[in-house]
Amino acid sequence: MALLSPEQLQKWHDEGYLVIPGFFTSEETTEMLDRAHQLLNDFRIEGHPLVSSYRRKEAELIVQTTFRTEEDGEHVGDEYFLNSGDKVSLGQASAFTAHHVELEIMATHGQIRYFLEPSSLSPATPTSPAKLLVPPAQSINKIGHALATLDPVFRRYTLENDRMTMLAKELGEHTSPRVLQSMIICKQPKIVPCHNDSTFLYTDPPSAVGAWVALEECTANNGCLSFLPGSHKSARVSSRFVRAQGGGTTFEDVPGVEPNAEKWDDLDGWVEAPCSPGTLVLIHGSVMHRSPPNPSDKSRVIYTFHMIEGAKGYVYDEKNW
Repeated sequence: MALLSPEQLQKWHDEGYLVIPGFFTSEETTEMLDRAHQLLNDFRIEGHPLVSSYRRKEAELIVQTTFRTEEDGEHVGDEYFLNSGDKVSLGQASAFTAHHVELEIMATHGQIRYFLEPSSLSPATPTSPAKLLVPPAQSINKIGHALATLDPVFRRYTLENDRMTMLAKELGEHTSPRVLQSMIICKQPKIVPCHNDSTFLYTDPPSAVGAWVALEECTANNGCLSFLPGSHKSARVSSRFVRAQGGGTTFEDVPGVEPNAEKWDDLDGWVEAPCSPGTLVLIHGSVMHRSPPNPSDKSRVIYTFHMIEGAKGYVYDEKNW
């Protein structure tokens, strides 16, 4: 029996995203959420490799334990981040086969890694490490980026999930999908700016598809996703997130691709996508989406991973992180 109706497939092609309520049962969702909470509770700042590191910049000590992008005014430039992910090997990745579709992945680092909100830490000094100012559940932005490989619970619901593999086949975006960048996101009071995923998970030609799983209620009050339906048809992937020469990360232009003139945030037509626990949201790599801050006292924990095309003719190069 097909998982997607013709109407759902048409909506996917027309709008660039698809909300599938109840894809995961309440029992499956609870198991993933409980595991996420366990990982949060297991976190200890002692021993975190970057807690005591610091560098001097204009006489100011900058803590190097937090998750930032270039939009925040800093590179994400540390090995802890760069070595946290699923490293896709198009020739050597192990295969998980069901219904004649392969979901393939290879991870090179056997450690689950934690990324913190900048405001959650006291400054590090030459004589004392940074310290958490709030409980771990309120300090952690992300846990990743290789949970589908390293954690048995998330592996079971990603790579060893026949329904997920069947869904990838029905969606029809990939002939040989590879899974990468699997992580828990704990939505803290911070906006996620308008973006598309192919900028951060670049293949030539672009092929990223996101799978976003609500583990808790996601509402307009605690930072649910918003989409600009149909923007995947006109948004061009004109820049990409890459490893910078000399360390760290940066954005670089994609040769031959003209940037869009649209100011996506200012356009009419944005649609909020509130969803209940167990909902799966599929996200085309070029569709513009965002999430607002979470000013509420309600947490918003989700699990997400991405797929790219691994077939001949698609290039995932060494510039990717």
